[in-house]
Amino acid sequence: MTLPVAGAPIGVFDSGMGGLTVLAALRSRMPGEDFLYLGDTARLPYGTKSGDTVARYALQAAEALVARGIKALVVACNTASSVALPALRARFPGLPVIGVVDPGAEAAVRATRTGHIAVIATEGTVRGGAYQVAIERLMPGAQVRSAACQVFVALAEEGWTEGPVADAAAESYLRPLLAWSAGEAASADVLVLGCTHFPRLIGPISRVAGPGVRIVDSAATTAAAALAQLEQAARLCGRSGGGSTRFLATDGTQRFVRVGSGFLGAAIAPADVELIDL
Repeated sequence: MTLPVAGAPIGVFDSGMGGLTVLAALRSRMPGEDFLYLGDTARLPYGTKSGDTVARYALQAAEALVARGIKALVVACNTASSVALPALRARFPGLPVIGVVDPGAEAAVRATRTGHIAVIATEGTVRGGAYQVAIERLMPGAQVRSAACQVFVALAEEGWTEGPVADAAAESYLRPLLAWSAGEAASADVLVLGCTHFPRLIGPISRVAGPGVRIVDSAATTAAAALAQLEQAARLCGRSGGGSTRFLATDGTQRFVRVGSGFLGAAIAPADVELIDL
C-alpha cells in the first residue's frame, strides 16, 4: 500500500460510541493531528459476537478508513483489539495499527504491587482472555481475574453514569471480583477498564474499588502508545494545535451526535457526521 503523508488523518474505529473516549484521549495527547472516527453503529455491540465475525467487521471498517487516506489506525474497541489485530496488520503492512489491549496490560503490570489484577470488560473480551494473555506474557505468575460487565455498556449509552442504578451495578460486579476469596478484603490492587464505555462510570467504579485499587483506563494508555508509535514512524504532522475531527457512522447519525457527545466530552456537530455503508 502507498504510505500516506504525515499530514494525513489518524483513523480510529469502534463498534459504536465507546471508542470516543479513546478519541478524546488521542485529541488531548495530539491536539495538532486530524482524526477520522468510524463508529459501526449498525452492527454494535461487538462484544456478544463471535471472533470471526468481529474480525470481518474490523477489516471492513479499516478498509473504509484506509480508503480515505489515514496514516495510522487505532482500534478503539477492546473486542476487536483482542481478535483482529493480526489480520489488520497482515492486510495493511506498513500502516501502524494500535489496539487498546496491550497498552492497558502494560499499564496494569507497571501499576500492580501484588500481581493481583482485575479486569472488567464485555463478554467477548472476557471470553477471549486477551487481557489475561497479555498481562501474563509481561508478568508470568500474575493473578488475573475478569468479569463481563455488560450492563455498564447500557448505562453508559443511556447516560446513567451516576445514581442508585449505576452504584448498584458497580457493587454487584466489583465486590465479588475484587475479593480474591470469601471474607477477604479486596486483594486486587489494579482494576483494568477493559471496555471503552467504562470510563464514563468512573465515579461508581472508583467508589466501590476504593483508594487501595489503582484504576487503569485503556483510553489514556492507548493514546500514549499511539503517540510513541507515530513519533517512531516520523508520522506526526508537527502542528501544536488546531487539528480537526470528522466522524463516520453506519447508522443513526442523530443518536451518534446526541450520545457520542457525552462520550467525547465535547459537542459533535451534525454536519461533521457522515452516514456510510460497510
